[in-house]
Amino acid sequence: MKPIRSLTCVVALASIISTAGFARAADVPLGSHSMEGHIVTRVVAVDPANYQVTVEGPDKSPVPIQLTDKAKALHNLKVGDTVDIHVIRSVAYVLDTDVDGAPGVSNESMTIRATKDNPNPGGEAVRQVKVTSKITHIDLKRHEVTLLPPEGKETVLKVEDPKLQVRMKKLQVGQTINAIYTEVMHVKTSR
Repeated sequence: MKPIRSLTCVVALASIISTAGFARAADVPLGSHSMEGHIVTRVVAVDPANYQVTVEGPDKSPVPIQLTDKAKALHNLKVGDTVDIHVIRSVAYVLDTDVDGAPGVSNESMTIRATKDNPNPGGEAVRQVKVTSKITHIDLKRHEVTLLPPEGKETVLKVEDPKLQVRMKKLQVGQTINAIYTEVMHVKTSR
């Protein structure tokens, strides 16, 4: 099993804020972070009636995985089959330069299953969650930005870097910051 490893470093949230001064009603990327994980294991038990598969964990202990009723080819999976799982997770931060956005959450997902030519279970699943927080206060003297997330409890962010503190002048109350979480999981099985 390969450990999850970082592909890119977090880009400072305000590093591109200077571009917000001339980009009206546009999305300005502020930063991103992604991680990748890969594991190859084997099936130790299959329970198609309950949509459950148990695979071998890193220390050889059983790890149950609960699936949904969308796992139509589960009856083709056998004990001893190899399962190759590749996961990529990312978070991107985007400033919406339009003013008067509202906090909120959106959640989208998509699944692609194995083809008729490949009877082995597997496929790809994609999930994306966007959390929008509204800028409610900017304190240039204290170098703080207050955000209102969807759950309603304001959060104060302290900007420590002097270069980034200067760029805070480009922000406006009412703008929103979107945190977009994306997860892509690709699963292949073989005998």
